[in-house]
Amino acid sequence: MRHLLCGIDEAGRGPLAGAVYAAAVILNPASPIVGLADSKKLSESKRDALAIQIKAHALAWGIASVSAQEIDEINILQASLLAMQRAYQAMVVQFGIHASLIQVDGNRSPKFDIPCEAIVKGDSKVAEISAASILAKTARDASLLILDAQYPDYGFAQHKGYPTALHLARLAQFGITPEHRRSYGPVKKLLS
Repeated sequence: MRHLLCGIDEAGRGPLAGAVYAAAVILNPASPIVGLADSKKLSESKRDALAIQIKAHALAWGIASVSAQEIDEINILQASLLAMQRAYQAMVVQFGIHASLIQVDGNRSPKFDIPCEAIVKGDSKVAEISAASILAKTARDASLLILDAQYPDYGFAQHKGYPTALHLARLAQFGITPEHRRSYGPVKKLLS
């Protein structure tokens, strides 16, 4: 059996609204993708272009999310780990390919039935994790554009749910939506 490395990363731990997303990617050594990097260091247009390439050229990939409601129930760390597990499962279901090793970005790894390593700053060290970070970020950003259409008063397209001055001002003005994370400080404060 050849060695297949799956990289996994999440996007959206910090925002006050929306789901947390994760992606799992097994790259194809025969079809390298130029320009992979930590998604936070890339422009939106570069991320979008790379996401298309990753989906076209990777051996396998999967994307999954954990909702704001689930985040409130189990906390953001557990939700991030769950999103990673769901992303891996989505990849296996979609492509029928299992990895021989999983590497995740960060210092905590979810439980899998194959070896898994957590790598601090893995999204800038491991191409597979970089690719996963790009897919997770672009999927999450796309979901925030949908929220922006549902809740046009909140400016989700601009701040993507992060606690910016604009977002906090709109929260104070219009109240919380069902997509806001009630366990997060600024939202919790409005509830009390």
